[in-house]
Amino acid sequence: MIVKKFQALTETEAVMKAKEELGSGAVVLNVKTLKQRGIFRLFKKDIVEITAALEEKEFVHNISQSKPRFKNSIVENSQSINIVADEKLNVVPESAIIEKKLDSLHNSLRNQLDKEADFEKAINEVTYSKQEEKKVIKEKENNNFKFLQLIYTKLIDNDVNEKYANMIISEIECSLKKESNIDSLLSGVYQKIILKLGEPKPIVLGKKTKVAFFIGPTGVGKTTTIAKIASTFKLENQTKVAFINADTYRIAAVEQLNTYGSIIDCPVDVVYSADEIEACLKSYEAYDLILVDTAGRTHKSDEQMTEIIDLLKNAANTQDIYDIDVFLTLSITTKYQDLVKITEAYKDIQGYKIIFTKLDETCCLGNILNIRLLTNASLSYTTSGQNVPTDIEVINEQKLVKQLLGGND
Repeated sequence: MIVKKFQALTETEAVMKAKEELGSGAVVLNVKTLKQRGIFRLFKKDIVEITAALEEKEFVHNISQSKPRFKNSIVENSQSINIVADEKLNVVPESAIIEKKLDSLHNSLRNQLDKEADFEKAINEVTYSKQEEKKVIKEKENNNFKFLQLIYTKLIDNDVNEKYANMIISEIECSLKKESNIDSLLSGVYQKIILKLGEPKPIVLGKKTKVAFFIGPTGVGKTTTIAKIASTFKLENQTKVAFINADTYRIAAVEQLNTYGSIIDCPVDVVYSADEIEACLKSYEAYDLILVDTAGRTHKSDEQMTEIIDLLKNAANTQDIYDIDVFLTLSITTKYQDLVKITEAYKDIQGYKIIFTKLDETCCLGNILNIRLLTNASLSYTTSGQNVPTDIEVINEQKLVKQLLGGND
């Protein structure tokens, strides 16, 4: 029996192919639909495959009928037999070869699909791995954000202005490593604020006589601060110190400074106008340190501010003899907005240094950092009480930063 498979787009076409090749006596044994495979299967139609069979004798007879007739019957019969044998040899192996090629193609496509599946799986694994990595990084970054938010809140609680708190946190955030923890964040913020506070600039004696002017609003403790500084230099370094009082407006101002002078054995002189300051300074040319107490001036009065500026200008005429410093004295308890206006009023006075008083009257020291960043003026001393000379020190920036970050003294 001859058995062959035929494929076509429809069953009818496949049957016609079978009868055309095997003859009208071919019998259809099986019909099935073959689904397209491979990456282009969406663009191809399914095909129909039938399996057809024919008795071998009938197949041979059909072939014999289709061949030309020869006169010599022996030759004819011999030729017919040879043709049958050849056809039989050619048809069946050809079918097997086609089947083999189809199977090979199927296996090739299957291998390709398997490779694509493996590749897709690998891509999914890499994607998942990256997603997990991003998730871990995001969690760390979220932790960084939480820590920075805590530090930011602590700065705000200590009266650091929002503008400067945001600036510090932003600068730290830009330099963060992904594995940062609360300790490294605190260390980074600590170092950042230390750098922003800068090195303190107290009174330093040199070859020339040092003259220190103390300016600032009323009631911030200028006179008491002068007494503390004078006592420190006099008692610890045996410095020759003299006082000049330019505050003739406040009741008992001269008497207060005279009292301090008599206690530590320092001379006191008084000037009533800016024109007198040069002569008064020259009278103390032999001294190491001259401390000048000025009248408290409100930042709202342009006239009073002019008097201070004139006093300093006249003193500047003696710079070949004296080394002159100016200290703007401020109270830490003053509201930030008022401090902004005060420093604005003193903007025409160049190169002043800042003293903060009354640190014992508040637990929030943010204004020290605020004014330092606002004015870019150097910090010098802080005072924390009325005791002379103990309640004064050169600003301790490390202790200050610890307090701003919520640490202990």
